[in-house]
Amino acid sequence: MPTETEKSTSAPSDELDDARIDDRDQEESDGITLPSHVAGSGTLDRLVDTARDYARAAASDNTLKAYAKDWAHFTRWCRMKGAEPLPPSPEMIGLYLADLASGSGNSPALSVSTIDRRLSGLAWNYAQRGFTLDRNNRHIATVLAGIKRKHARPPVQKEAILAKDILAMVGTLPYDLRGLRGRAILLLGYAGGLRRSEIVSLDVHKDDTLDSGGWIEIFDKGALLTLNAKTGWREVEIGRGSKDQTCPVHALEQWLHFSKINFGPIFVGTSRDGKRALDTRLNDKHVARLIKRTVLDAGIRSELPEKERLALFSGHSLRAGLASSAEVDERYVQKQLGHASAEMTRRYQRRRDRFRVNLTKAAGL
Repeated sequence: MPTETEKSTSAPSDELDDARIDDRDQEESDGITLPSHVAGSGTLDRLVDTARDYARAAASDNTLKAYAKDWAHFTRWCRMKGAEPLPPSPEMIGLYLADLASGSGNSPALSVSTIDRRLSGLAWNYAQRGFTLDRNNRHIATVLAGIKRKHARPPVQKEAILAKDILAMVGTLPYDLRGLRGRAILLLGYAGGLRRSEIVSLDVHKDDTLDSGGWIEIFDKGALLTLNAKTGWREVEIGRGSKDQTCPVHALEQWLHFSKINFGPIFVGTSRDGKRALDTRLNDKHVARLIKRTVLDAGIRSELPEKERLALFSGHSLRAGLASSAEVDERYVQKQLGHASAEMTRRYQRRRDRFRVNLTKAAGL
């Protein structure tokens, strides 16, 4: 293991190596090419570029960024150990997983879920380079099983934002342009059980932008969202609320009207003085910051220190809040959240009656 001095003196060289490897990796990840026995042509070359674009669209931008970081970390680790990342070596990958789980130097031990995600990132990167990573190889599978057995913990769930909480949060927002935008984001995200990325990826119409993740149609009785989500295309119906102050559709209409948005991304940035909507789509991190800021301003869980309160809430708090607050058949909640199974929906229901169905009594005991 290199000393701190060795690490510092080799840092510039490592950065240059990283840059070279990143360039090489980009070429390899764009490895959709013509067969060697086929002569190139303008038409075929354009089709290769089109195929590469489709290949990149197979995963979300956030997933691709995470996988790129996973690969960069692994290749750097291999160089420090005097090994090559290609072709895949199950023995070295098993050692890498053990290092992640135990922690080394200034690097803390990673959680089981993060290690599992890192392994998925490696498998994806190897596949893009024409290799297959066998996760069932004993050098990988047994090490990972041991890590899970020794270090696995129950998942840490974010606090659900309940109906009274969301009302208090939107009540902290002013009625200027930014306040109207924040109110629409919170109410729409809550009523739709939307992910952060789904909220900010919405356009006014179908095919308005290339990076669109869906669009909205507004009717007398509510709004219909068509989303290109993790599980594929799905529709989300959001009915109008009992009054304008708490209605997500009304909040959206107010934002669109005063921001004068009639094309392209729905949720965009504003000018420095906050009086004019810009063309730039908001990042999904804006939603997380909005939730945390309004949670503090509304005094939710005020008995806790500020740091703990901020850690309790995230974008998933909106989805968990809808699942926990909506007093309807579980199937409707499952459809709204876009879950493939009822079990996944139940993970979001923080206050559900776990003993509503009593199999003990049903069995005659």
